[in-house]
Amino acid sequence: MSSAIQLIEVRGPELAPWIDVLGGLRIAVFREFPYLYAGDLEYEREYLRAYLGCPRSLVVFARDESGQTVGATTCLPLADENEDFRTPFVRAGVPTDDVLYLGESIVLPEFRGGGLGAEFFARREAHAHRLGLRTTAFCAVDRPADHPARPAGYRSPDAFWTRQGYRRRPELQAVFSWKEVGEEQESPKTLTFWTKTWTA
Repeated sequence: MSSAIQLIEVRGPELAPWIDVLGGLRIAVFREFPYLYAGDLEYEREYLRAYLGCPRSLVVFARDESGQTVGATTCLPLADENEDFRTPFVRAGVPTDDVLYLGESIVLPEFRGGGLGAEFFARREAHAHRLGLRTTAFCAVDRPADHPARPAGYRSPDAFWTRQGYRRRPELQAVFSWKEVGEEQESPKTLTFWTKTWTA
């Protein structure tokens, strides 16, 4: 990772002055395929309240030399997330009190490929260890290979996630709704979880 990138860690209430920065970054990055998210700051502020109100949450921001926020990653214990995130684990008999949920890892296009993604995973996994949690998990939207909005030359992050030690768990799925680019209203999307567990 470039030494010109500064990483800033904030926890719980420390996120307050960063809310709109993080929300704006999420809107920009998730507008791309595969999420195609047509977001707005009002929704973002509501969504991010979970991290703001959780003292065990961690958000890491990446800034370039000019002070621009070029990436961010979030996590909090799954037990502190809302029921929609916990339900797939409960149904599968996986204890939720031993899982750190990795919310998102987002980087502006021109700053990708420089090691930020791997560093974001390392920071969040270190946070899991500090909290005494043995599993980290995130979910990713499922899109067919022939989706009409799939850009030419698009590379799935699946191989990168596998190199980080994560395994796709088809039995752990959730359905979330958001308004997609070009849609008039929200529609449901299926997301599948990936997990990594350390032995005691």
